[in-house]
Amino acid sequence: MAAMAGVIRELEGLRVKVDDVVYMPSLDAPPEKPHPFVYFISIHNETEVPVTIRGRKWVVQEDEGEITVVEGDGVVGQTPVIEPGGHFSYNSYHVVGRGAKVSGAFFGETAGGDWIFARIPEFRLDVPNWA
Repeated sequence: MAAMAGVIRELEGLRVKVDDVVYMPSLDAPPEKPHPFVYFISIHNETEVPVTIRGRKWVVQEDEGEITVVEGDGVVGQTPVIEPGGHFSYNSYHVVGRGAKVSGAFFGETAGGDWIFARIPEFRLDVPNWA
C-alpha cells in the first residue's frame, strides 16, 4: 500500500457492507484449504466529499487458530473514486480449511488529502454441514 503520511482517521459516513457470502465448492481450492467462499462487498460514501480507496487489509482467523493477513494496494486491482452518495461494489473469494471469521478495513484518501479508513464488519465463512 502506498505510504501514508500524517494521521489516519476513521471517516464517519464511509460504510462497508457485506452484501453476501456464498460457499462455492466448484471453485479451485488446495487440499489443505478445500472450502472456497465468494464474498460480495460494497463501500458506500455517505459523506460530502469524494473518497479514493487506496488499499485494504483483511484478517482471516480460522477456527483452528491460523491467522492470514491479506493487504495491498487498491481493491481488486482498482483504486476507485467513490463520489458522495455513490458506492463501489465487487466480489472476491477466499479458501479456508474449516470455518473462519473475517474482519479488516479499507484505506483511502479524501479529495482534500486526508487519509481515512473504513472498517469491514466482521463476518463468518461457515462451511455447510453437507460439505
